[in-house]
Amino acid sequence: MSWRDIRPVRFIMIGVLLLAPTAVLLLSLVLPGLLDPGFALAGFALVTAAVVVVLRMIMADSRTLADYADRVADAGGLVPPPEVRSTSAEVIAGAIARAQQRWLIREQAAGADAAASIAVIDALHDPLMLIDSGRRVVRANSAARSLFGERMVGRELAVSLRNPTLLDAVAGVLAGGASRSVEMVLPVPVERTLQARVKPFRLDTVEGPAVLLTLHDITLLKRSEQMRADFVANASHELRTPLAALIGFIETLRGPARDDAEARDRFLGIMFEQSNRMSRLVNDLLSLSRIEMDEHTPPTGLADLGTIVRTVVTGLELRAAARKVKLKIDGPGGLPPVQGDEDQLAQVFQNLIDNAIKYGKEQTEVTVSLALCEPAPGSAAAALPLLPGRHRAERMLRVSVTDRGEGIARTHLPRLTERFYRVDPARSRALGGTGLGLAIVKHIINRHRGRLTIDSEVGKGSTFAVHLPVATEEVVAAARAAAQ
Repeated sequence: MSWRDIRPVRFIMIGVLLLAPTAVLLLSLVLPGLLDPGFALAGFALVTAAVVVVLRMIMADSRTLADYADRVADAGGLVPPPEVRSTSAEVIAGAIARAQQRWLIREQAAGADAAASIAVIDALHDPLMLIDSGRRVVRANSAARSLFGERMVGRELAVSLRNPTLLDAVAGVLAGGASRSVEMVLPVPVERTLQARVKPFRLDTVEGPAVLLTLHDITLLKRSEQMRADFVANASHELRTPLAALIGFIETLRGPARDDAEARDRFLGIMFEQSNRMSRLVNDLLSLSRIEMDEHTPPTGLADLGTIVRTVVTGLELRAAARKVKLKIDGPGGLPPVQGDEDQLAQVFQNLIDNAIKYGKEQTEVTVSLALCEPAPGSAAAALPLLPGRHRAERMLRVSVTDRGEGIARTHLPRLTERFYRVDPARSRALGGTGLGLAIVKHIINRHRGRLTIDSEVGKGSTFAVHLPVATEEVVAAARAAAQ
């Protein structure tokens, strides 16, 4: 309400109604001659003046109260009551002020409750979305926006999630069906398996039916099941040969070669080699299992690749010298850090440089080069943000390991990172390889949102290059703050 809504005509009518009884009384006294007309007119004038004064005061107070009500309606905080002339207007102004104060207290409490509810929902680890009858995303928590983009709210669900099974489940629940649960796979940046739960939801602010969609990451569960199956299949196959050899030699030593010292020494040497092979295989399997369990969780620390590479090269110099191979590091100093796990990255370069020494030719050189470059095409850094809420890396660090060995035919290159895949199984086993080294490298690089590229030419050698995103300024600042 504003002062313009209060019409003065109403006050004039009130004045007329107040003066009418006085006029009738005076007229009834004048007509019989009981009161002089002059005195009657003077009395009517006095009464009229009094009524006008009272009405003006009421109108002024009404205007003040109307303006005060407008200010209270538009204000975001407490508005003190105005000064008024009449006691009744003062009572009304006080009542409005008390009502506003109570309303503000309730509004603050409601706002605090709403903010707490939003904060709790945003803090949920699992993505949560509210979908309306048109399959439009009405609300999404922080985990959902981080996974599918900040602009998903207000858009059709299919724009962010193109999984037909999930979309059918949402459509079925919107049509009145019961809650549903389906599994879906997100292929990028690292393949993840999610369990989507769709259930009906009622909300006054959403017209028609709505559904609540929650996504639960069951990647670890699926990987555990797969790793268990892979371990049984692969380990049983790879362990069968050394175990068979050990059993055979043990039976021989217990039987025909019991008293043959020469055979016993030779057989024990072979048994020792086979035992070491099984030990390496088990250790690599355990290492690969641990890496795969954490692959979907990016590291949060900082790593200096130059320092890591130099440490690894120093540790492998004796092995290289035994094969008359020279190790060379090539690259500028002062390279920026990457976001990574130092121990895992050391394992990457340990495997790559060790392979270059084993499979390279004797009396040749293995070169480890470090350089800054643009994001590698197809890498996670070139396609997606590294972490929720953080900017895309603009630069990459490239660490390449080049040997002068026999090279690898291009038909083998796509499968080199498969578990237990070997170009030359006999040579690999003879050199102590387990067939898991490059698989470990691949999964570590995946966890770091990087990329492994392999280039090889038969007769000239091979180059294994690791591309890792340079840590952004936000990541560097956060890591240094956490270290203090």
